[in-house]
Amino acid sequence: MTGAFILNSGYTMRSADAAAAGRLHGFASGTYPGLRKVDPQIFVRLLSGGEMLLGAALLIPVIPSAVAGAGLAAFAGGLVGLYFGTPGMRRQGSIRPTEEGLGLAKDVWLLGIGASLVVDDLMERTRR
Repeated sequence: MTGAFILNSGYTMRSADAAAAGRLHGFASGTYPGLRKVDPQIFVRLLSGGEMLLGAALLIPVIPSAVAGAGLAAFAGGLVGLYFGTPGMRRQGSIRPTEEGLGLAKDVWLLGIGASLVVDDLMERTRR
């Protein structure tokens, strides 16, 4: 289900217009300043493609779980970084989300899913 959700998100993002690309790019570059050098349209195309690739990797059974899980954990780590690095996402002096931060706070679950896939695959390999 996680793979389908991420694949759909990337597919939907493909059709982002210039205004939507600018908003997404502005949000991400506020936390990750290195992204300011990337054109917003290119940023959204790369993000869209990355999400579709990650979603497919999670759905295709021949991709090792450790590989797909590592990709998911890296992606989710970036989202959790947005949560912690963007003003207004958390309540003052707390890790608890504000209403605006709730959408990003839930991405910690994706991080847990990714880590679980990696650990489960590695443990399975050691049992063999």
